[in-house]
Amino acid sequence: MSASHHHHDHHHAHGASTGRILWFAVVLTLTFAGVEAVVGWWAGSLALVADAGHMVNDAGALLIAAAAAWVARRPASHLHSYGLGRAEFVAALVNSMGLLALVVWLSVSAVQRLQVPQAVHGEAVSLTAALGLLINIGVAWLLSRGEQNLNTRAALLHVMGDLLGSVAALIAGVVIAFTGWTPIDPLLSLAIGALILVSSLRLLRQALHGIMEGVPLHLSLEEIGQTLATVPGVESVHDLHVWSVSSEEVMLSAHLGVVDMARWDGILKHSRELLHERFGIGHVTLQPECIAQVVHWTLPQTGSRKDVAD
Repeated sequence: MSASHHHHDHHHAHGASTGRILWFAVVLTLTFAGVEAVVGWWAGSLALVADAGHMVNDAGALLIAAAAAWVARRPASHLHSYGLGRAEFVAALVNSMGLLALVVWLSVSAVQRLQVPQAVHGEAVSLTAALGLLINIGVAWLLSRGEQNLNTRAALLHVMGDLLGSVAALIAGVVIAFTGWTPIDPLLSLAIGALILVSSLRLLRQALHGIMEGVPLHLSLEEIGQTLATVPGVESVHDLHVWSVSSEEVMLSAHLGVVDMARWDGILKHSRELLHERFGIGHVTLQPECIAQVVHWTLPQTGSRKDVAD
């Protein structure tokens, strides 16, 4: 059995930088969440209180992301031979569940507010929401400059959702200040909740897919198998498996049927280069087998068989 292993020292450097950005974002987000909560409670604005709650949720998400970024950089050990990169998927799962809980709270509170309207101080809401919008834009900009993986994208998703919450609170404050129409406050809270729901379900799907060692969503197992079968000297492919250890590290293992074992070194080199250039797969384990022993390659998740031999 032969395997290619690519070590990325720059990945650790970027990870450390991303961790510092995430910690700074946590402090900034929590600080302003406190300001929004106090003003929202005093002004009677559900949209502003919801935005503050969302920012607290964001801070928790950022805290989890920062911790996961640190854990993911830990080296492989006897207990975790692949390292702890999958902490990214766990963090994304926790983040998505937090978002779903926030949507439920927003929906219940908004319905209650529609049934029993309350007075809202539009001017105070508008000014605070405008400042919150600037804070969220700054945090989103910081996160976009860091290393992009599932974990940081999850954190950025939280912040973008909160940015929309600030916009909603700003609009609600302006409308109430000029017209006195208070139902705009819970209605916009419901609209933002719907947007957060869509994003959180998408994030939940990605996290569960990674934890269950699914084929990365941007890759096709069948296409990879057919591509390997085109390598000169390869007559068939079977036991093909593709999965992710982290959002950026894709693994592949397969058995290749060959006629001339003397050509194996060249076949292995060609296969590695092809997988890396076409699919971005850098960690490859390939097992050569005599063609007499192999006839098919199989799609594990369906059980269907594809004959790629001539």
